[in-house]
Amino acid sequence: MTRVPARRARAVLAILASGLVVAAAAGSVLLFSQDDQGARRVPPSRPVSSARRLRPDPLTGRATSFLATRHGTVLAAVYDLDTRQTWTVGQGPPQAEASVVKVDILEALLVQRGRSGLTRREAAQARLMIERSDNNAATDLWRAAGGAPGVRSFNAAAGLTRTSPSACVVCAGFPWPGWGLTTTTPADQISLLRQLARPGPLLSDADRRYVLGLMEDVIPSQRWGITAGVSPQATVALKDGWLPLDAARKDWQVNSVGWVSGGGRDYLIAVFSTGNPTRQYGVTTIARLSSIVWADLG
Repeated sequence: MTRVPARRARAVLAILASGLVVAAAAGSVLLFSQDDQGARRVPPSRPVSSARRLRPDPLTGRATSFLATRHGTVLAAVYDLDTRQTWTVGQGPPQAEASVVKVDILEALLVQRGRSGLTRREAAQARLMIERSDNNAATDLWRAAGGAPGVRSFNAAAGLTRTSPSACVVCAGFPWPGWGLTTTTPADQISLLRQLARPGPLLSDADRRYVLGLMEDVIPSQRWGITAGVSPQATVALKDGWLPLDAARKDWQVNSVGWVSGGGRDYLIAVFSTGNPTRQYGVTTIARLSSIVWADLG
């Protein structure tokens, strides 16, 4: 089941007399709602039918052969929302999140705010942080969420077991905001993305639509990584991250995470790469891996 992108769904809801429509189709129930982020289809959780076709592992074969040719360390995970299969590739310790942590910051803050929601200023900062990867906005919202302790508390509730929020924002000998040194694994990022993809006890449906709306509207220059090879008709909600780990800028952390839905596919994906000699090298690695995953899940 695929999501309806925000822009397309607004046109559908414009003809409805009310903001809530429940439609039964093909044995499932689709919930539509209208809010200030526009409408998105919120797919319900459902059991996997014994007759549902399991998919082949997209991170073996061509993927592993390609990764064997690349420098650095690549860790990746893919979760199929239809079959609930999970695949992983790569070995190594948790890696720095860079700007991917901004999704974690926003989810943590939304859970803390609860029904009161974000302030107008926080909402403006959230848009800058996700859509444009603005670091100053991220620093403000990191602090608003309670810094490392606040994010860590949310992560524990969300089931992230190998994510360690950075203890410093201004870190000695490091010119970038320290929250980017938060370390994680692709498996933990899949757990974080699942908070957005399916209903759960932490985020409301409105919160989930809100975060996904921002991730779908990331500016074009930052829509690389897991979008590569994906059909233009598919919906992609993503967040990329990039960070030089040394002063000489010869050791780059490059990451891309998100939800890809459309063209008979519906999956979450997280790719982390470190030891890249340039930022573009890491971007190219993730792009090629993304193309393989999309093709092999078809």
